[in-house]
Amino acid sequence: MKDKFLRFERFTSGLAMGGACLMLVVASLLGLFQIITRFVLEQPAEWSEILIRLALIWMVFLGIPTAFRQGAMVSVDVLYRMTRGHARRLLDWLVAIAAMVLVLVILWWGWDYAVRGRVQSMAGLESISMFWGYLALPVGALFSILGVIGNLIDPVREELETAQ
Repeated sequence: MKDKFLRFERFTSGLAMGGACLMLVVASLLGLFQIITRFVLEQPAEWSEILIRLALIWMVFLGIPTAFRQGAMVSVDVLYRMTRGHARRLLDWLVAIAAMVLVLVILWWGWDYAVRGRVQSMAGLESISMFWGYLALPVGALFSILGVIGNLIDPVREELETAQ
């Protein structure tokens, strides 16, 4: 059961990170397009700036699950170095609970914002609902839940282990 969950979690975290990388590429290409249209062609495309922001928001919220999975999001290095055995495992649980509370708040309010924002359109992109911008929060939170649980089951502390 543990191995199946960890395989599923690795797949979903990889999928989220792939999406984050894709959003970085989209934002970069749109930024290049914006520079060319504004400074070379002297015909700025206002819509590209809004899409860059949207891509960066999605990039961040799709990248967060990997940070949680690697234990890089909530770092308590000093306490980990000072503890061993059961105390370290208790610290793992406390960090996981704190992270889970944060993620659940983001999930709850992110979904609420997305639902409320569906009637609102993006400035400069009237055909696109704000729902798609706000949806990054609950989607990232869902992936993050898996990352937090994955890190609790199979903790990764590469930074800590190489620093000692």
